[in-house]
Amino acid sequence: MINTIRLLLLPLVLVAVVACSTQNTTPGQADNTARNASNPPTQTPGDQAENQADLQISANIRKEILADDSLSSNAHNVKIITSGGIVTLRGPVKNQQEKATVEAKAKQVPGVTKVDSFLEVE
Repeated sequence: MINTIRLLLLPLVLVAVVACSTQNTTPGQADNTARNASNPPTQTPGDQAENQADLQISANIRKEILADDSLSSNAHNVKIITSGGIVTLRGPVKNQQEKATVEAKAKQVPGVTKVDSFLEVE
């Protein structure tokens, strides 16, 4: 009797296992790996140069951005990466005007030779 019950339950278990294994397990918006990957690769915070000049440029840009109370908290928190006088800006901003303001503030800091903007308007 027990063997008969086992034989009847076995197909049900197999169907359940197959159904579970064929479900779409791709994560939704939480996985932004593809979004972060870029071609060609861009600067990330880990690429910040450790020399005094580049560190000072990043600090001065951050001071200029934080001093502007009209900017959103997202704009105040953009990533600023400087290497060899080339500044990379990354992160979200509220609108196109805010994007232009942050870019302009970066360009006006002494020592900046180029600004690569990867700022995204929300």
